[in-house]
Amino acid sequence: MRVSPCQAALAAAIGLNLLLLYCAWRGAGRGAPPPPCRPPRSLPGVTVVLRDFEDFENDVAGTARSFAALPVPVLVAAEAAPYPPVPLPPGVALLPLRPAPERPPPLARPELLVRTRHVALVPDGARAVPGLLERMRDALEDGGGDGDGDTRVVAAPVGSAPLRCLQLRWERREWTARYGRTAPGGLCGAAEGPAVLLLRTRDLFALPFPLTRPVPAAIFLQAALRRWRLRVLPVAFPAARRAPPSPHSRWKSQSLAETRRRALMRDLGVKREVLADGRERWYGCGKETPRCFPTVHARTPQYLLAGRWTPPCCLRALRETARHVAAALEAAGVRYWLEGGSLLGAVRLGDIIPWDYDVDLGIYREDAGKCRWLAAAAAGAAVEDAEGFLWEKAAEGDFYRVHYSRSNRLHVDLWPFYPRGGVMTKDTWLGHPQDVEFPEHFLRPRVPLPFAGFTAMAPNNARAFLELKFGPGAIENPEYPNPAVKRLAED
Repeated sequence: MRVSPCQAALAAAIGLNLLLLYCAWRGAGRGAPPPPCRPPRSLPGVTVVLRDFEDFENDVAGTARSFAALPVPVLVAAEAAPYPPVPLPPGVALLPLRPAPERPPPLARPELLVRTRHVALVPDGARAVPGLLERMRDALEDGGGDGDGDTRVVAAPVGSAPLRCLQLRWERREWTARYGRTAPGGLCGAAEGPAVLLLRTRDLFALPFPLTRPVPAAIFLQAALRRWRLRVLPVAFPAARRAPPSPHSRWKSQSLAETRRRALMRDLGVKREVLADGRERWYGCGKETPRCFPTVHARTPQYLLAGRWTPPCCLRALRETARHVAAALEAAGVRYWLEGGSLLGAVRLGDIIPWDYDVDLGIYREDAGKCRWLAAAAAGAAVEDAEGFLWEKAAEGDFYRVHYSRSNRLHVDLWPFYPRGGVMTKDTWLGHPQDVEFPEHFLRPRVPLPFAGFTAMAPNNARAFLELKFGPGAIENPEYPNPAVKRLAED
């Protein structure tokens, strides 16, 4: 049966009416209209979202009242309703972010409640200025693109102090965010100081963490990964006059801010921030925590499969462990040398290879008894030294392992070799391609070599030694530990 155009139009009209009736039925007697039935989000204007505030001490009511008077839509975003309760002005809605079984799904999706083309993220205590949000919107839309990315975020300061414009480079593979001094031309990657941030609604809610606190850090880091640029306006929003917080409130706010920042960095996969003044903030593993990655299979750690290299906190721990072990061996008179990939890193970089997950040292087996920690480990007891490093006999064979701590199993492997007919050999072979015997003349003499921030001992002809173990061109042609699983060229 053929359907005429008139019949098709009639059917469409009936379907639309049924949809409207359904929407009206869903919305009757409920606190908010069901967003799935709303028109497409394409309305001009700006929606203000208040997100960065504390439940126990805030100016949310005053901030919301100020911006609602412009008038613009105002949403207060929080995991749950603030407690103590905050008297919100008429027309200002609470946007609960934490899913709850009693709430319909749309309320758990904040983007469905924002119908304007732009969103302004306003910090607690800011006061509205007529026309300034529109000026920010115009700066965003006129920002256009440049050769290094395009403007997707506009910031305006809150209060009398100007924003400090910073460069921001997120080195995702290295788990590191680096901040630099003021960028030229007024475009930058981050801004230091309280600010109102304005974005296109579609850009904000395309981010994996659009409303995660602290909001500015979350926005700047996610923008940096996408090569978005930030434009800072000189005109400021006033800040409300507020009584100084009590010492307890200040301490509580600082503790919560630190907790939130650490949670944000964990979610984003940032282990280290290098600040513009050279200071560093660390968010990864330490002596009292497990290392950042699970047991390694097929010589390919989990992070390599995710397109990343060894977390910087793990490299820091490996360097510290290697220095400690080398110093203990030297003090005890144990002859040791850099082995395998650790020697390769020393020759190539003077450091640990950036994707390596342990350090390898060879030792003369006859010298092991000179070190009391190795002697105790050889007797079968895992022993912790005065600085918290754990020495033990490896379960996989006849060699030793020194861990960063009992909790953090980043380690240095010590391989006992012994001469046999002028060739250095050992009793445990794990099947690695580079795990081969070698002439003892490489150790007569051993030579100093910079490695991981200290001077280690190494074979006397490192290039010949490495090419014996890894093949010709090993120094000039870096490769991942197991190319059959993952090759460096794939990254």
